[in-house]
Amino acid sequence: MFTRARAFALLLGVVGLLAWAPFASADPDLPPAAGPNAGMAPSTPLPPGVEDVGVTEKLDSQVPGDATFKDEDGKMVQMGEYFDGKRPTVLILAYHSCKTLCNMVQNAALEAMKGTPWSIGKDYDVITLSIAPSDTVRVAAEKKKAMVASYGREGAAAGWHFLTGDAQNVARVAGAVGWSFQRDQSGEYAHPTAVMLLKPNGRVARYLYGIDIPAADMRLGLLEASEGKSISTVERIILYCYHYDPQGRKYSLLATHVMAIAGGVTLLLVAGFIGGMWLSERRKTSKLTLSRQEAHARSS
Repeated sequence: MFTRARAFALLLGVVGLLAWAPFASADPDLPPAAGPNAGMAPSTPLPPGVEDVGVTEKLDSQVPGDATFKDEDGKMVQMGEYFDGKRPTVLILAYHSCKTLCNMVQNAALEAMKGTPWSIGKDYDVITLSIAPSDTVRVAAEKKKAMVASYGREGAAAGWHFLTGDAQNVARVAGAVGWSFQRDQSGEYAHPTAVMLLKPNGRVARYLYGIDIPAADMRLGLLEASEGKSISTVERIILYCYHYDPQGRKYSLLATHVMAIAGGVTLLLVAGFIGGMWLSERRKTSKLTLSRQEAHARSS
């Protein structure tokens, strides 16, 4: 009894040390502090006149709630109407009449959202805002119909909003999130490939880049943007195990947190095993004592 108990007690101590080690030392997996240029679009050659196109990340910046637009039905709306304080929002800046890059960005976001278990209209909202004042309500409605049909989940139409408006209000929103665009010499719009995730209060939580957004990054970004509102325990653990790498512009496993959770679970399992052994031994001892007492009573 004592030999096995001591062996497991030693194992318990080792597991405890493993679980504590990640917290007792500096975290090597955390990225360095972001500098003033963190989050800028990759440095690539740009055509003349569009050198300022890119993204300057403005985390926690407030999207102006009083910026006014028309929705796909022609109704005048304000951005703040979509920030209910309960659900995060995916903000996509594009222009509905674009035939090239905008479609790639919107399709990347669409595929990422299709790959996450959360649903538009139920767990989060999506705002697709046209940066082109020439885009009409009719074009926005057609684009919404196509995108919602491709998404294919019930209730998405109520949570996916396609907005159009004047240049001034568009510039206010784009400026608030650090999303810089320009009209080029051909009359088309040059713009970055970035999607913004907003907190329930309309503040910027995260940026997702590129024309191939991993569904896992979309899910983790939405979890982060939700600020813990209405997420399950499993989702909290998932969020705890990942961190956003501003250099690689994606989420990655935080090894020390995974080790801590694994160590904690192992600790509980070992403690439960030792506790079970101790209880079992107590029962055997109690039965043996009772048998001896009964035998002694019969012999008296």
